[in-house]
Amino acid sequence: MGMLNQSIAERIVPTDVYMLTGQMFHIPVALAMNYMAHGCPVVLINFDAQLALEVIEQEKVSAFLGITTMINWMMAVEGFENYDLSSLRNFQYGGGPMPRSVVEAALEAFPCTMIQGYGQTEGMTMIFLSQEDHQHAIAGDHPERLGSCGREGFVSEIRVVDPEGRPVPKDGSAPGEIIVRSEANMLGYWRRPDLTEKTLRDGWMWTGDIAVWDEQGYVFIVDRAKDMIISGGENIYSTQVEAAIHQHSAVLESAVFGVPDDVWGESVKAVVVLKPNQTATEAEIIAEASKHLASYQKPKSVDFVDALPKAPTGKILKRELRDPYWKTESRKV
Repeated sequence: MGMLNQSIAERIVPTDVYMLTGQMFHIPVALAMNYMAHGCPVVLINFDAQLALEVIEQEKVSAFLGITTMINWMMAVEGFENYDLSSLRNFQYGGGPMPRSVVEAALEAFPCTMIQGYGQTEGMTMIFLSQEDHQHAIAGDHPERLGSCGREGFVSEIRVVDPEGRPVPKDGSAPGEIIVRSEANMLGYWRRPDLTEKTLRDGWMWTGDIAVWDEQGYVFIVDRAKDMIISGGENIYSTQVEAAIHQHSAVLESAVFGVPDDVWGESVKAVVVLKPNQTATEAEIIAEASKHLASYQKPKSVDFVDALPKAPTGKILKRELRDPYWKTESRKV
């Protein structure tokens, strides 16, 4: 059923050539198998931004899945504009929120359509922002939807609910947790009945992702529940801060999380990777973010690193950045 969702969303045709970026596990393998089931060749690489561009050019790749960080790195390759990417028909991005500014840059840089897919290992891809959604947004029709992961897929039913399971208003501002009902959902966690009971309730899978939705059912993820920062009693969503930081032209990647604060409980910290040959100071990053955020949301400190820790899937591992601060706090207590 998950593959059916993907076939419809990606509009696969037998003439496609698919590029699998080295993730021989997790959802990307299922996507590659889906193309193979349609008779399409699959090109396998271990992801490297320059190599990916070379392979697209040499093998006439027409489709691929790019984790958000991969798209960023590909666009940052020196001489990006000189690669022949004309074979691309469509690519899907996901694996984490992509700031709207980066989506706009990708739509300008790549000569093809784009879709966003939101999913989890437990339920495969369940929500999509379609090709037309992207095109309409760029043309000025609901441009805010470039910050959305889209609407429910063909064989998925989505709700955004409060802790009691009641749908929150479709007003674009009331946060709740995404839950999904689909035949693509897992049956349960291996030898973890406690976790299964917590995650699967009355046929619905609770994702742990916090979102708002609008009157047309477009879902806007604001954070993982565990990544939300509470500072001075205010909820701060790290994805919103990251989107603001990405308004600075020198920023390639960022990760925002909460660190202990004696006064506010938590304060907002950002770790930033700059684009090659670009420079920025802590004060400049904070100043740019402040233009797009309320005062309590802006980062209080910024560290610069050469690379962010990532899982083999390409997702940024915020816990590796955050945990040392909280372990130090625990030792103090």
